[in-house]
Amino acid sequence: MLRSLLLLVLLALGWSAAAAAGPPTVPGRFALKLKPGQQPAALEMALRTLAAREVRQKFPRTLPPNIEKPGSVDLRGIYQFQVPTTVSLERIRTVLLATGAVEYVEPLYIRYPQYQPNDPLADSTLTSLSKSQYYLKQIKAYRAWDITRGDSSIVIGITDGGVRMTHQDLRQQIKRNYADPINGIDDDGDGYVDNFNGWDLANNDNDPGYDIKIIHGSLVAGVSSAHTDNGVGIAGTGNKCRFLPLNIYPNTANGNFAGIEAVVYAADHNCKVINMSWGSPGGFSQLEQDAMTYAAVNRDAVLVAAAGNTNADLMFYPASYEHVLSVSGVNSTDQKSPNATFSHRVDLVAPGISILTTQGYHAKSGGGQAEADYIAVGGTSFAAPLVAGAAALVRWKFPLLSASQVAAQLRQTTDKIDTLPANAAWVNRMGTGRLNVFRALTEPSQEARVMASTFVPARAVYLPGDTIRLSVAVQNLLQPIAGLTVTLSSLSPHITVRQGTFVAGDMASLAQSNNARNPFRVAVASSGIPLNTTAILRYHLTGSDGYESEQFVEIVLNPDYVVLDANDLKVTLTSRGNLAFDDLFGTIGTGVTYRGSGNILSEGGLILATSSTRVSDRLRTRYGDTRQSFFNSAQVVRLQPGPRADQEARAMFQDTIPAAGGLTRSVGVAVRQRAYAWSSPGRRDFVVLEYTLKNLTADTLKPLYAGLFMDWDVPTQDGSARNAAAWDDTRTMGYCYALGQQNTPSLPAIYAGVQFLRGGSPTAYSIDNNAPLGSAVSLADGFSPADKFMTLSSGTSQSNVGLPDGTDVSQVIGTRIATLAPGDSTIVAFAMLSAPTLLQLQDAAESATIAYATTLLPTRPSARAVDFTLYPNPTNGPLQVELPKNFGAAKVQVLDMTGRLIKSFPVAGTQFETSLVGLEPGLYMVRAIGATRVVTRSVLLR
Repeated sequence: MLRSLLLLVLLALGWSAAAAAGPPTVPGRFALKLKPGQQPAALEMALRTLAAREVRQKFPRTLPPNIEKPGSVDLRGIYQFQVPTTVSLERIRTVLLATGAVEYVEPLYIRYPQYQPNDPLADSTLTSLSKSQYYLKQIKAYRAWDITRGDSSIVIGITDGGVRMTHQDLRQQIKRNYADPINGIDDDGDGYVDNFNGWDLANNDNDPGYDIKIIHGSLVAGVSSAHTDNGVGIAGTGNKCRFLPLNIYPNTANGNFAGIEAVVYAADHNCKVINMSWGSPGGFSQLEQDAMTYAAVNRDAVLVAAAGNTNADLMFYPASYEHVLSVSGVNSTDQKSPNATFSHRVDLVAPGISILTTQGYHAKSGGGQAEADYIAVGGTSFAAPLVAGAAALVRWKFPLLSASQVAAQLRQTTDKIDTLPANAAWVNRMGTGRLNVFRALTEPSQEARVMASTFVPARAVYLPGDTIRLSVAVQNLLQPIAGLTVTLSSLSPHITVRQGTFVAGDMASLAQSNNARNPFRVAVASSGIPLNTTAILRYHLTGSDGYESEQFVEIVLNPDYVVLDANDLKVTLTSRGNLAFDDLFGTIGTGVTYRGSGNILSEGGLILATSSTRVSDRLRTRYGDTRQSFFNSAQVVRLQPGPRADQEARAMFQDTIPAAGGLTRSVGVAVRQRAYAWSSPGRRDFVVLEYTLKNLTADTLKPLYAGLFMDWDVPTQDGSARNAAAWDDTRTMGYCYALGQQNTPSLPAIYAGVQFLRGGSPTAYSIDNNAPLGSAVSLADGFSPADKFMTLSSGTSQSNVGLPDGTDVSQVIGTRIATLAPGDSTIVAFAMLSAPTLLQLQDAAESATIAYATTLLPTRPSARAVDFTLYPNPTNGPLQVELPKNFGAAKVQVLDMTGRLIKSFPVAGTQFETSLVGLEPGLYMVRAIGATRVVTRSVLLR
């Protein structure tokens, strides 16, 4: 029944079972954090560009960082804002980060309550357990209460669903704010009117009580804080400690999930312990981590969170954040609960099966008193408040311990359960053991802990063959440790530790040490690593006095993308045709940068099409989704050096082969992608992309269109999206630039574009990303297959956009291949380019043409064709040129003997005249570039 009620509520809030794959976000609502010293005025134009509204400081009353508390954070620079739901996260990030004033931009995640109600009648084996608080004996709570029963001055913040305020076992345990009685006035000046009983952060009112049919808050509060010695019901582990109810789930149309807001509120309102029995797999958020750090470091609160009910080894947030005690679950015999999350990030476990607690579903009785209802429930949601209650007792017994020391004491006084045969499959992934409250209150303990791990180079992922330096900062949190040594080892066959010992020596309580002068050294295997592998490194901390503990750190290896960074233009290429990033969130990949800039390409990738319905790509479509046409048949790899360039990338992918007689949406083409980058002077501003396209179908593709969609975001001085896009027909190049660029040291000017190099007839289509609905192409309602086909098949008729005022622009630079027979292949090639000025971009295009023709076309017909003539030769300047017959349209270039381009011009016929007058006497090379071959001749200028 409870499960059904919760499901109905989640569906009403717009959640679904599919959300279990990852945390959903609040539509259109985002947060940003200003860099230190920056003011919100610096973002005014950028926010206006995004049509942002409801911009407000998210935590205006929080404490500033404290120099005496290393690692404390500043939440005052975080702002929340609303944008149209059609604006992508990567677009928002690109525009705001380009201002140089923003540290990060993130969506607001929605996290779930973590419980699994057990009907005690459903399982006869649990009947006896479900009618008693067996777990209090298991965690030695009765013996602990002989030491201390806590005190009402210690408050546990219950950030959860609404709490049934009238329940006989809860109503006297609520921490009232007598400084702000309910009178319509903010008596205590904290910004919250009448927050006498806590606060409803989700709906922004002063009633955190039972006004929504998510009873989770009542269940959790009872575990940690049910009234003891009142002759009825149950006893909370926190005994005399109070709790502050903070609702985080919406029950109004304007409400929003408010988990991190509740954590900050609890920290600011003197909660010494904060419980979070909610979360979801994945979705790391720096905003959420900042909130946890603020509560734990700035405000010295012990943070306790449920590790999740996933029965999987994964990161679960907020439990997996730094400064948070991650609590998983066991049954009455200390065996891992069937659905409990297990991972190296779990800190400890507590009973999480058939936990008898206060129920919040029943209504008041006729006499106005709440019915004395209780229920046995299960899940890590109820293991966590057992630990929160224990933390409250430790805080009262040892008032001088900091939050991090309290967490250490709880970790180091657990009862070991890894040795139980039933737990053999989860060794080292259930934390230090099962909670023992008595030991936590009575045993002096030791814990040295790696507080920070610093990787150099600092990357989100590491490639095969990488070498890494790893320095650690270690602190002794509890009793002195003699002769501390930290030993690094690898639990992955793909990581080799080459230097893995750090001798920290004798460490007094709260002493710190690091190995920055002699860091650990590790190496990534050069081959054989599966895609997106998570490798685990283990820290083994030992003391000469017998102390021993372990910690773990994870790194991701061999991502499904590579970065070409040999020159000034750094480009991410994926295994399935995308550029910059492999997802719309901008999290998989490193983007495209130029000379140290921020990312300048919001989204990019290959499009293939034969009609408005047969289109293949992995780009945005409607409703914020991406199409998934391509699947990789060979992972993208980087060669350094490559056979023909300083860096090369290779990948193979294809779409599906259309079914005969079926509804055909795919094109049916296999793609071999190659990319080339050079570090030599004159070739540092471009990367060449070459695609070999093979027709896999039984039909001739006529025509076949291929092109690159590029959503450029060139940064502007004022943070606006005042960009324009243009087409250079002479150089077959589309490019984008910002209006009013000043080319300052703090924000160098950038021109960025794509040049068509080879294969078919060039096409170019420039898009105003802000075009209203009803326009020929409007990205406001997505980028449909019909839109993509139009941009490829319209020639160059719509090749310029953005003048005179500028706008947010995209371009599709492509080609039309007249026919491609079954089984046949063709090659199309482009160059991605960037430069500080238009003139330099044009030079880069000329250099890319030469590089492709001279370096990447070695198998073309002989360069010294006998029917290509120059006369007179030697010459005093005038020069007659005759091209081979049927050479077709060509581009002719004059180069000096160092390969430097002197001049370039298009020609249509096979005979013409040019002049070398004005050049220094010497030997020059004349090159003609046709559609299928390149021919050269040297000429001597007297």
